[in-house]
Amino acid sequence: MDISIDGTKDVATAANAGVAQADTLRSARFRMEREAHWRRLDEFVTRAEKGGAAALSYDEVRDLAAGYRQAMNSLSVARDISLDRALIAYLESLCARAYLVVYAPQESLGGLTTRLLTHGIPQAVRRSALPLFIGFLALILGAAAGYKLYTNDSSWLYTFVPPELADQRTPDASADYLRSTIYGDEQHGSDKLAAFSTFLFSHNTSIVILIFTLGIFLSVPSFVLTFYNGLMLGAFYAMFAQKGLGYDVFAWLSIHGVTELAAIAIACAGGARLGLAVLLPGSRSRREALRHQAHDAVKLAILAALMLIVAAFIEGFLRQLIQDPTLRLVIGWGMGVFWVSWLLFAGRESKTEREPVR
Repeated sequence: MDISIDGTKDVATAANAGVAQADTLRSARFRMEREAHWRRLDEFVTRAEKGGAAALSYDEVRDLAAGYRQAMNSLSVARDISLDRALIAYLESLCARAYLVVYAPQESLGGLTTRLLTHGIPQAVRRSALPLFIGFLALILGAAAGYKLYTNDSSWLYTFVPPELADQRTPDASADYLRSTIYGDEQHGSDKLAAFSTFLFSHNTSIVILIFTLGIFLSVPSFVLTFYNGLMLGAFYAMFAQKGLGYDVFAWLSIHGVTELAAIAIACAGGARLGLAVLLPGSRSRREALRHQAHDAVKLAILAALMLIVAAFIEGFLRQLIQDPTLRLVIGWGMGVFWVSWLLFAGRESKTEREPVR
């Protein structure tokens, strides 16, 4: 009986060894038949990981895609027939790396920035007609109200404009003094104007951030803050206009204000997108609507920040150097034409790109 049991064990051991040997031979044969393709794919993937897809030629990119499909097929077969784990692990790693090279974005930071400027921001603006209308409407209504209130009672200026922002530009100031703050024809006036420019940039930056972030509260705070900025603008302009300096201050405001005030209205539009997502989510849940609208809202905020940077440069340098009011108007409204042209026409698909290939 003992001899019989031992003999059975020996037979089972021999059988298991034979199966293991057969699996090993099968894995070796499987690897030998396909290893050249895997090595070539590994070479393409390594080069692409180091230098991006641009490091490969057109034919190599085509072979990379084909090699990825072959490797995925090999991995599927290896799993089905239960080949050795080392081979399966190697194929899983190779396929994962190849997937990232084939499908993941391969753009550099510069490429992403270029795509944002040439497509992302302009397309987001064109999708935001209603929020932009709300933003510019708030600014225009505020300016009209501020102008009207000041012409009825000049003391409204003290209500709308903070003392540090008004400085000595008050209804009691003489026309000569107000003119000196526009053209900087006195040294102390020029220094005050530079200080005013710095304060105004930091002030508008904080306002833009508040306008955008508070938009989530049904857009109301964004609208109110933008309207308030319009009130200050309207009262400020009315004060100069009553002294016979309407054209001069309009040119002084235009050179940087076309860009700066548009940035405030655009920030309001970004906040309005968030508020409208909460107020009118449509078929989505409010959380989903907010996440969906946030993509374009953030692009509007980036645009507003970019415009404030440009406005700061114009305000800090060009407005100080250029004293001619006509040239100030040309620069200011020329910048407005540039912004409108970029945002309206950049990133549009050509007719051939829209037509399906037949």
